[in-house]
Amino acid sequence: MLAEARGPDLQGSGAPRHPPTAGEDTKDPRNHHRQQGGERQRRISSRRIGFLGLETRPELLWEDWDLGKDFTKTLVLKNTHNKIQRLHLRPPESKFFTILCPQIIFLSPGMSFSILITFRPLQRYDYEDSIGFQSKEGSVVVRLRAPIPRLALEVPDSVLLPLCAVQHSSHITFPLKNASKLQTSFQWACGAPFQLSPDHGLLKPGQECHITVVFRPQEALVHRQQASCRFGEEEDKEESCCTVLLQGLAKYPYLQLRNPAAKEEKEQGAPVVHFGSVAIGQSLQKHFDIFNPSAVTSSFSLSRLPGGVPLLGSEFICDVTGGEVAPGGSLRATVTFSPAVVDTVSVEYLSLKCRGALNEDQLKLTGSCIGPKLSLSTSVLDFGCVEDGEAGIQTVELVNSSPVEAVYQWDLDCSGNSVFSIQPASGTVQPHSQTTLTAVYRPTQPIAHHRRVACVILHRDPLFLDLIGTCHSELQKPAILKPEHLVLYKFHWYRRQSPTDTLCAMEQEPSVDQQDQHCTLEEPNQRPDSSAVVLKTPMEEFYQSCLGCIDPLSSSSSSSPHVSVSPRELLFNHKMSSSFLSTSSATSQSVSITNYTRGKLSLVWTDAQDSQFTVSPSSCDLAPLKSTSFRVTYDPKQLNAFHGAQLECFAFYKMDDHHIGERVLCPPWCVTVRVIGHSFHPGKEHFIPCCSLKPPQVVFPGISAVSYQTALLQNCGELPLTFCLDLSSNPALAESVSVVPHCGLIQPGLHQIFTLRTTPTRESPKQGFCLQLQLNAAQHRPTKELTVVSVVEKLCVSLEGDGSLYFQPTAVGSRTQRSHHIRNLSRLPLRFQWSIQEQNQELISVEPDSGELHPNEILIQTWSFSPLAKKTYTLKPILTFWPSRTDGANKSLLTLTVEGMGSKGSIEAEKAVLDVEETLVGNYRSFEIPLVNNSPCSVSFQLSVQQTLQDEELVSDPETEPCALQLDCERGIIASRCTMLLQSTFRPHRRGQYLWKISYQTTEASGLVSTRPKAVCEVRAKGVFPTLQVTDVCGGGSLGTLSKMHLWKLFSLDSLNMHLLSNTSSAELIYRTPTKHSLRSGPSTFTKAMFDFNFSAAPISSEPSTFRLMFHNPGSVPVDWAFLFPEDQQIELDYWAETGVFSSTELSQMKVQNNRLFSISPRSATLQPGQQRAVLFSYSHDLVGTNRFAVVLKLCNGREILLNLQGVTVERDRPYLHFAFKRHVFTSMTIGDCSPPRQGYVIYNAGSVPVHYEVDTAVLSQLQIDNFNHPVLRCLSPEGEVPAGKTAVLEWIFSPLEAKMYHMDVPIHIQDGDSTLVRFEGCGFDTPTLGSSNTLNCSDTKESAPCVQRLPFPGQLVFLSADSVSLGDVPVCSQASRTLFLTNVSRTDTVHYTWDLPQQGNQQVLQIRPERGILSPGEVNLCVVTFISTKFPTVYQPDLICQAFQEVALTRYQKDLQHLEEERRKERDEFTITDQKLSEPVAASLRKESPFRKYKTLPPICASRGCETAGAMCSRVERRAQQEMAKIPRQPEPPQPVLLHLEVTAHSHGLLEYNTRFPDQLNKLHRCLQSVEPQKPESTSGTLPPPSHSPEKDTFVHILTTLLWNIVDDSAFAQSLFTVACKPVDYQPTETTPSHCPPSSPCLNEQRGTVDRAGTTLLGTRDKQHTERAPVDVSRDVLLNTFQNMMMEAVRGELGLTEHPRSVISPPVSTRTGRTSRATFEENS
Repeated sequence: MLAEARGPDLQGSGAPRHPPTAGEDTKDPRNHHRQQGGERQRRISSRRIGFLGLETRPELLWEDWDLGKDFTKTLVLKNTHNKIQRLHLRPPESKFFTILCPQIIFLSPGMSFSILITFRPLQRYDYEDSIGFQSKEGSVVVRLRAPIPRLALEVPDSVLLPLCAVQHSSHITFPLKNASKLQTSFQWACGAPFQLSPDHGLLKPGQECHITVVFRPQEALVHRQQASCRFGEEEDKEESCCTVLLQGLAKYPYLQLRNPAAKEEKEQGAPVVHFGSVAIGQSLQKHFDIFNPSAVTSSFSLSRLPGGVPLLGSEFICDVTGGEVAPGGSLRATVTFSPAVVDTVSVEYLSLKCRGALNEDQLKLTGSCIGPKLSLSTSVLDFGCVEDGEAGIQTVELVNSSPVEAVYQWDLDCSGNSVFSIQPASGTVQPHSQTTLTAVYRPTQPIAHHRRVACVILHRDPLFLDLIGTCHSELQKPAILKPEHLVLYKFHWYRRQSPTDTLCAMEQEPSVDQQDQHCTLEEPNQRPDSSAVVLKTPMEEFYQSCLGCIDPLSSSSSSSPHVSVSPRELLFNHKMSSSFLSTSSATSQSVSITNYTRGKLSLVWTDAQDSQFTVSPSSCDLAPLKSTSFRVTYDPKQLNAFHGAQLECFAFYKMDDHHIGERVLCPPWCVTVRVIGHSFHPGKEHFIPCCSLKPPQVVFPGISAVSYQTALLQNCGELPLTFCLDLSSNPALAESVSVVPHCGLIQPGLHQIFTLRTTPTRESPKQGFCLQLQLNAAQHRPTKELTVVSVVEKLCVSLEGDGSLYFQPTAVGSRTQRSHHIRNLSRLPLRFQWSIQEQNQELISVEPDSGELHPNEILIQTWSFSPLAKKTYTLKPILTFWPSRTDGANKSLLTLTVEGMGSKGSIEAEKAVLDVEETLVGNYRSFEIPLVNNSPCSVSFQLSVQQTLQDEELVSDPETEPCALQLDCERGIIASRCTMLLQSTFRPHRRGQYLWKISYQTTEASGLVSTRPKAVCEVRAKGVFPTLQVTDVCGGGSLGTLSKMHLWKLFSLDSLNMHLLSNTSSAELIYRTPTKHSLRSGPSTFTKAMFDFNFSAAPISSEPSTFRLMFHNPGSVPVDWAFLFPEDQQIELDYWAETGVFSSTELSQMKVQNNRLFSISPRSATLQPGQQRAVLFSYSHDLVGTNRFAVVLKLCNGREILLNLQGVTVERDRPYLHFAFKRHVFTSMTIGDCSPPRQGYVIYNAGSVPVHYEVDTAVLSQLQIDNFNHPVLRCLSPEGEVPAGKTAVLEWIFSPLEAKMYHMDVPIHIQDGDSTLVRFEGCGFDTPTLGSSNTLNCSDTKESAPCVQRLPFPGQLVFLSADSVSLGDVPVCSQASRTLFLTNVSRTDTVHYTWDLPQQGNQQVLQIRPERGILSPGEVNLCVVTFISTKFPTVYQPDLICQAFQEVALTRYQKDLQHLEEERRKERDEFTITDQKLSEPVAASLRKESPFRKYKTLPPICASRGCETAGAMCSRVERRAQQEMAKIPRQPEPPQPVLLHLEVTAHSHGLLEYNTRFPDQLNKLHRCLQSVEPQKPESTSGTLPPPSHSPEKDTFVHILTTLLWNIVDDSAFAQSLFTVACKPVDYQPTETTPSHCPPSSPCLNEQRGTVDRAGTTLLGTRDKQHTERAPVDVSRDVLLNTFQNMMMEAVRGELGLTEHPRSVISPPVSTRTGRTSRATFEENS
């Protein structure tokens, strides 16, 4: 788009005006308009054109000009002509353009001439002028223009920005170009959501810059906005403006979180990533996808859900925190789970936020941390009795049954300072493996030893192993300590007895049973009376045994210890300020042991060889409740080394009574002292430690209870390492945290497991405090720090919706559910429980109402509200929660406010009555029933259906009849103000009209109905079968001469239609569609409906018998039908499965099938409702005899009918009469009828020779004798001859004597042929009532063949408006006419037609006009059929045949005949001489007529049987004759006509009978009876009246018709009619003999003459009567022609018979008009 600046307004500038001159095309300079761009102007001005042999520019353009200056341009003229050009110059008219050039210019061929044109502007506006050149051929004009220099910007018309997401941005650039020669500034103005950059600037001439459009939509809309750009020079007051249409489409972004490992796994609607169980210290990675299903690029941020972050930080780390996802793309993110606390479940939520999105998606991350699980193969190792100086060895298995590597350490000095040692003393156990430990017992004193050793496990509670053994020497042999002694000791200890009482009880107890001695200490916490003893956890037992507070075997923390030692740790040469450790630079320190028992104890220290630490004295006795001191000496034997040890001392009862010692043995107690020291000289630099501490931070559960944690110090160096806990920085920590051990020595490559105990408090710092470990006794070196967090955390649970929950209005008695979530914001797993008041428990409920919440976990709960009344409820349930690790003593409470309202609800249907389309029985139809809930609450309903069959003929039992209507949802809930589409299925079980009444009942929350049934709607449907009906039949070939009625009876089409329209049986629905299911070659049917299709008979090799049936679908559903031949149903078996044995029927069918005698086309099709289709049946007369073939007519989902196709082929020269029906029923007659009618029976000669027949009258004579010599049945034509291929009518008179059914079997004999027995049936009945006809039809067969053809058959060019005409009951000697129309349905072919009129008993009873004619394409011709009954009462059924030929076929046939005649003439008159030796005179003589021309050659001589020598010669002659015959042209075959049949039926009665039965009709036929005379029969003599259509009569009718039309068209005659109407009547008609007498009056007999017995009137003076009635005949013919013309005009559309009649209103007759008319009348008179 090019935008230009407008020039100044000239009306206010005072610029001079220059009127245009003649021949100059100038414009008013005040009329400023937008001009095109400079580029286009320069392109036009620089282009050169040629005209009249002169080449020059079309215009000169001055663009850059200024006032007060001269601007000169050169115009070049070139002569392109081949002669000299003489040009007259016309200079510019205005003074602003001047030239210096002569007035006449001469240009030689090919030469050029330059003209200088100077432009001198005075004012600022557009200048325009022209310069002309005149020559002999014409003139050339060059325009001179100098437009004002304008500003012009080139910008696009519109800019379409890329698709953008809401609250995102997209951008695009477009060029902005200064298309003018002036410098201009621009300023853009545009509103949101578009932003242009740069929005202002300065453009030099021709400069181009790119403008960036940024699209930031805030709503999902189609945004269109005009961005305006104002441009112009800075000093200009007015600026020009251009616009750009900015278009952008914004859509809402949408992102999905998907777990590729489990795409369909969701927990309460949110995707979940399960990490499962992960070992502590390990990490597991899993992935999830961020998918963008929208059409816009979406940016997102991925962050943790606020709240609930643990102190150690999140255990889940995601590598994606934000980014963009393209449309249809996905981004894979990785989450790493690194658990830190054993036996905890970690839950984290990632929130996906997308700018502009309508919702936020969340991803739940969950995983659990598992630790090691170790177990010992035994809990007690019994070394038995070991001699002094020897050692006992035992093994024990340490089993790790978890998938986590286990780190363990035995709390035992295995370097020789203990009598027991276990190797390896520390190490790791791989997952799901075990380690064999070796335990060694090496005693140094002859006493019994027992020590309960703890196996400390990282992140787990310790395990305990009891080690017992007894040492014997030569002098001392103490009692052997066994495991059962430990059991007895523990048993008495559980009974809470004092040591003295325990000793006395043990003395009084009998010896322990052998079974009790097998008790072990596998479960040390097991006790007889658990109510009286408080158990210790393994960690408490280990911790307290290390501190020496209580006895290790004691289960009660309140009991006092037996023996204690103090201090527990000794440090040598360590500078520590801690008061818990005894530190000294001296070489010896003292320890004290206290006896808390009431017995005397013996103390024995284990003396280790080559130990750096010694205790003195090594043994002593200690009195009850006394203490004693020992001296521990550190004597290093190596300098600059670290040493450490765990010194042990055993204390046991010292008993003087040997009997007591023999009976009872109390296990000893063991106390230990941990000592470390170094032998570095002061100032000597110690070893630099190399170690690691894991974890660096220990977090205790935030509950106010004793908790334990473990840590691992690993010596990673190659030198020993000593550690010592330094509490000098914060002495108060000694009271809150206890660490075991405080000090120790770690060998290279080994580790030390610390056990920490504390009770978190609220005063502890939230960030924790540090414990310092002094390594290698170095005071000034950095130490290891262990951060300990032990803060009591306040429990925090958040409720959704700020503690409020609202329910929508709910129907009374029903239930409404809502989801509501609670979240655990604390670091502790919590137990929760909802408490609802008892009176409100029927109103609200929650699932689950209790459970456990892991830290940071969100639990979605389902609340249910069931109102009991129509009112508003406000309820307040209470949530109680407490830490899972506590007993629930300290519980927290939260209150949730629940509000809901109860109301009433109902449902209804959109339509009270719903009609469903018709459905096939056995199929189904799905439809929807809209149910509407207009109430303010949801309705819970239950539907019920009541079925009714409306067809009266169908009898059904509601209890046993299955319901044909199935509802997909009988129970459900419809939300308030909503519509529910109820999916329903109609499955009809039978054909009929169904009616269902659907009702509903509201249901309660328990599912029980609460109201009575209420009607919703009615559903009506109809179950139908696919139906088929034969509407028309048409014969062809050998059946072409048979009428439609005959064919209708021949194929029993009435019965076929009845079965096709009847119900389908269940057996027929076994195979709903045509399938191969038969193992036999014959047809397999599941129906009893069988019909015979008789193709009649014809001679062999004659034209096939064909007929077409017009099938019509009268139903409302499509019909798929098929004619199944046996091969269509037979399953093709393998060769080995065929038996090869066939029945005679199968062989016959195989013969027919192989010769393809029967064919059907098409064999299958589909008919839509109302559609018709013609099917061709054909039978080929190729095999002599009666051929039968079974075909199954199968309707998909419908009837299955067996059709037995039967055809007869007759041998040549065999007389054969075909009796299609061997049973004939006469028309029922009244008893005592004096003139019974004649009835006919048609026989057909199907052979090729005439047949002589004879009716056996003996049977009739016997019947007459049996009926009192009354001729009940007479045959008027007992014998005769039937021509080949023709039919004959046997006339019968049936006169019953009684009112009963007569059965007569009459033989019909055929000369030289077989006889046939035909059964004739007739019924007699009493005299009928007045006006009735055939009151009793006992067994009359009424065929319902259609009388009107609705649709032409394929190939049928002509069809009649009616195929049959029924005249009903008529009197004898009467005449009746009917009008028919013959239509040519072809649009291209002309048809010739001819009528063949049949005779009734050698009398012509039918006439048709015209008898022949021509029909143009699409033409309709009217035909009048006239029936004249004979004087004998007869039942008429004549068949008129119309032969229709195509004009093309007739023309071709005539040409072939002419060609044949020409060939025959040439053969007769011409011949060719092939002898070349004949001379010309001979040839000339041969041209003369020879006398032998009139003779013919003799036929070939055939050889006789006796002459064998002439056989070869005869065969050669025959072959020569055949060759000659082949040369003879064949007789052309005439075209085959298309036959149309018109059947006329009538029943004539005698006058007396007709007068009796039809008195009203007789008056209407009175004049007809007098004017119509029948033709003279053979048996009647007399003079006949002249023919009704004589030439004289036709001439008379034509003249009279023409005269009448001329009279009607004469205007003078029409005017005279008005004049005649005003004249008075001046004559009276003469009275004549009344003609309208009652039928019973005597005048009737006088006028009609005498009636004979036959019912005919003997009329006298016929000629005179005919002459008198001639005007009546003429009038009748005129009226008949008039009605026929009207019918033709109606058929052609020229006359509308159904249009509303138009009435003509005459003008009112005034008084003046009346007087004038009267005066005129008088003047004329």
